[in-house]
Amino acid sequence: MGRARLRDLGLSTGTLPTGPLNAITDVAGVEVGHATLIRDEPAIVRSGVTMIWPSRDIWTDYCFAGFHSFNGNGEMTGTIWLAEQGLLSAPIGITCTHCVGVVRDAICSYAAREGIRQAFHLPVVAETHDGWLSDAETFPVTAAMAHAALDQAAAGPVAEGAVGGGTGMICHEFKGGIGTSSRLVETGGEQFTVGALVQANYGSRDLLRVDGVPVGREIPHAEVPGHRIPMADGGSIIVILATDAPLLPIQCQRLARRATTGLAWVGGIGANGSGDIFLAFSTGNRVRNNAPHADVRMLGAERMTPLFRAAAEATEEAILNALTAAETMTGFKGRTLYALPLDRLQQVMTRYRPKPL
Repeated sequence: MGRARLRDLGLSTGTLPTGPLNAITDVAGVEVGHATLIRDEPAIVRSGVTMIWPSRDIWTDYCFAGFHSFNGNGEMTGTIWLAEQGLLSAPIGITCTHCVGVVRDAICSYAAREGIRQAFHLPVVAETHDGWLSDAETFPVTAAMAHAALDQAAAGPVAEGAVGGGTGMICHEFKGGIGTSSRLVETGGEQFTVGALVQANYGSRDLLRVDGVPVGREIPHAEVPGHRIPMADGGSIIVILATDAPLLPIQCQRLARRATTGLAWVGGIGANGSGDIFLAFSTGNRVRNNAPHADVRMLGAERMTPLFRAAAEATEEAILNALTAAETMTGFKGRTLYALPLDRLQQVMTRYRPKPL
């Protein structure tokens, strides 16, 4: 069976409706680009970088944003300034652990190339480690790759699985990578979109659940071999949430926390060695660079709960889309990481949730 998104398999999670693309790009203005590097010479590399534009005018019209560290054995640059100011002023990068600095600097050099006038650049770049399938100490991701991902980013469908920053990643001891999803909600008399994009590189096989079904226990290592991740390690996941709801920075931070719920539904526990770091931004308020004041809106606090639910559901399905899209891959030291078998996934789900006659 070829790879497919979860809903293409006749499976779904949650109850809220998705956006038209069921992707983070359902939030108007958001664009995603990947640069993927798969090569065997002079070193075996399975790596890349993923870029997210909140909007193409992010350099001049900033977005409110907030982040949450569920477990902090990882890196997301720019968060000190984000915590101080609450404003996102550049595209977001996701890559491998050893290439965070290169990608961070590449966003700065891209801004310089484009003649962006800011007092300084402190971009947000996050990571998960791909060293099991890729020779990470060759530091393979380059500034040119990061620039290409920025240039090639687009609205519309988002490539998922072993692409971009997710190329060499592992999820619940199957092949992991990039996944995305979205949800529509009505609150305060308006409709809003919440989109999620994940780079999934975490989790034990026995903890994997799909819509509550213990799929990981039903497809054990005896059936599909996998790289066993020590419980104390746990791997890592980056979650980026976007919404067009008019939120302030503290509300974005609250929204980012709810990615934890979606992660838990799939089977993430925030292990000691895991880097589970989440960021949420809002395109519903824009703040002009150097403006003496800004007129902003704020969704009432009592209207936030539907957004929380949307963030949890979108995160859950984004992780599952990463699993169902990723293909089996052989890499560093001849290691092979097998994809979640989709036919077996359907069989297990049907056994636990038989369709009505």
